[in-house]
Amino acid sequence: MATEKNPPGLSANSAFSAVKRPVVLSRRVGIAVALLLCAAVAGLAQVRLGDFGRFGGRRREFHTQPNVPYDGRFTFVRVSYETAPGGYWWRGQPSWSHGYPIAEQNLMKIMNEVSYLGAHDAEINTLALDDPELFHYPVAYIIEVSWWTLTDPEAAALRTYMQKGGFVIVDDFKQYGDFGSPGWDVFEANMKRILPEARFFEMQASHPIFHSFFEVNDLDIIPQAYNAGRPIFRGVYEGNDPSRRLMMIINYNTDISQYWEWSGTGLRPIDDTNEAYKLGVNYIIYGLTH
Repeated sequence: MATEKNPPGLSANSAFSAVKRPVVLSRRVGIAVALLLCAAVAGLAQVRLGDFGRFGGRRREFHTQPNVPYDGRFTFVRVSYETAPGGYWWRGQPSWSHGYPIAEQNLMKIMNEVSYLGAHDAEINTLALDDPELFHYPVAYIIEVSWWTLTDPEAAALRTYMQKGGFVIVDDFKQYGDFGSPGWDVFEANMKRILPEARFFEMQASHPIFHSFFEVNDLDIIPQAYNAGRPIFRGVYEGNDPSRRLMMIINYNTDISQYWEWSGTGLRPIDDTNEAYKLGVNYIIYGLTH
């Protein structure tokens, strides 16, 4: 993996060009979201209220699209893992796959609309943590970590990935009891196997990640799609030092990607969806430049 000043898959020049065109999100992304509404990507067909609440779930076969070979362009990487019992409550799919690939495809379309990143916006890669290919990519995305099982090789690989400059986004993370979620404890136990001394810091809106592209000055901005309470943002820093690089951003008690996924359906207000896209764009840009 390259150093954090020149992340894998993005040269110093392309990193600069990716962030040199700030725009007003309410206008540009509002237009982009409207285009996604027209495209719709069959989103409504994926949402059936009867599918919610089946906390046990019957495991069903799940297929991902083929990974695109590494070519230097930014590619969104979703982490796959062996799902713990109880994590197949949504249509029998593994918990790590919720929203795949529509959520990240929509985010990549927005990234390409508001920046010069030139990311793959249709091809989404899924990789296990101990897959050596992961080290080609500077940003990794993992969700539903209450049902995350972790092998020793995966723990060692993720430790190395973060220490070498990789940035991890944790999302769609529910508190205890929500949809049968085991809550925070499973995630924290896994993280202690990865980084035994890891501490979890409450994020403040003043942190650079919330200003890396768009100005996000209030973290109480994402209304819950189906969780009670306010979103909680936590971070893991290099050396447990908040003045150093943020290695992992944790969206707890919220599901930012739900807004990306549903932005083509009209199920959520555009203003709220814009805020979710602002966070997604900022996370990617921070991961590429730190």
